[in-house]
Amino acid sequence: MALVEIANVHKRFGQQEVLRGVSLCVNAGEVVCLLGASGSGKTTLLRCINHLETIDQGEIKVADQLIGYTRGSDGRLREERDRETSAKRARIGMVFQRFNLFAHLTAEENIIEAPVQVLRQSTEAARKKAHELLASVGLANKVHHYPHELSGGQQQRVAIARALAMEPRLMLFDEPTSALDPELVGEVLETMRRLAQSGMTMIVVTHEMAFAREVADRAIMMADGQVVEDAPPAQFFSAPVHARTRTFLARLLEKQA
Repeated sequence: MALVEIANVHKRFGQQEVLRGVSLCVNAGEVVCLLGASGSGKTTLLRCINHLETIDQGEIKVADQLIGYTRGSDGRLREERDRETSAKRARIGMVFQRFNLFAHLTAEENIIEAPVQVLRQSTEAARKKAHELLASVGLANKVHHYPHELSGGQQQRVAIARALAMEPRLMLFDEPTSALDPELVGEVLETMRRLAQSGMTMIVVTHEMAFAREVADRAIMMADGQVVEDAPPAQFFSAPVHARTRTFLARLLEKQA
């Protein structure tokens, strides 16, 4: 069953149309990697899914619920109240390029903040869950460390644990390794691999081709605000159909050479 349904989504910033009729579905348990050159619309699409960006046309549903909008009696979509959107967004985890941790809070405190304030969990229950999550991302010994005491890779793993503390049905990753030093990328990707193996539905904007090839169920190529290729990784990387995909992959090979 489709967990995410994106239908004919358009998004403009001023005169620039960044998304031009994007449609795709992501089934529960699938890992989908969004690939493409900078400016192709990948991050904008990701931000539209949880209504960090509004859309100008089309609709987005997660678990059969419109995100950010409600349909009136006339059939038109209207932006819903912040409280309603926040309740839906609570079940959509998002990990950004930058870690966005609260600098004045420890790893544990960063993780328990939203479950206590939004889900109304008890501090004791949230703290227990935070310890379990930190252990699951290999940071059991960093519970009381502040962000400045952690490496970039460790901070990103705390950010993943923080998102998981909200018990999301969907995880969105926006180039989660792009701000990391090369030697730290592997530890974050390994955490994401384990998360994928657990059955979490994931949409990942990434330039990590090895991760997409090994972990994704589908690789999607975006260009000029449109989906131009959507295929299993084996086909996507070995026999892409669209010329834009072939050009993109060839340029990546040149850079790696």
